Amino acid sequence: MPRRRGLSEADRAQWADFARAIRPLRGHAAPREASAPPAQVAAIPPPPAPLAGAPPSVPASAPPSPPIEIGTAPGGLDAATWERFRSGRLRPARIIDLHGLTREQAHRVLAAAVEAARAERLRCIEIITGRGSGEQGGAIRRELPLWLNRSDLRPKLLAACHPHRANPGATRLLLRRER
Repeated sequence: MPRRRGLSEADRAQWADFARAIRPLRGHAAPREASAPPAQVAAIPPPPAPLAGAPPSVPASAPPSPPIEIGTAPGGLDAATWERFRSGRLRPARIIDLHGLTREQAHRVLAAAVEAARAERLRCIEIITGRGSGEQGGAIRRELPLWLNRSDLRPKLLAACHPHRANPGATRLLLRRER
């Protein structure tokens, strides 16, 4: 039996009672009552089959991962592991230094390093971008968060943080484990 979409009559009545009991914010209209669902709900087509050459680590129908924010705990990571990672007790297995590289070279080195670390089943690596000059830092340091959230790297990463609050020129990456 196909899954029923829309609100039931009881749900609509409950929403109407709720909507009558609230006062809208200044400058906003009152919520309108839910309209009746269409008489016939169209069937949802099944998701497309994965492509023959698609990598097995990322299913074609996988929902997009939330963006990585450096220093913010990701969902799905237990508090003890995050604290070990954030505080520096989870030591990096490899350190990659991007000093002196152009942005294009640095991006290629970063992508290759993450791929190699995953192939070796490493859990944590450290990327040294350098602090750069001025408050914004160097070009590589500014672009690192963008690179980490690109579609080629984001599915492979779980979290990122600076190993020390006073040193934003280094970033540790916690890699996802392959299942």
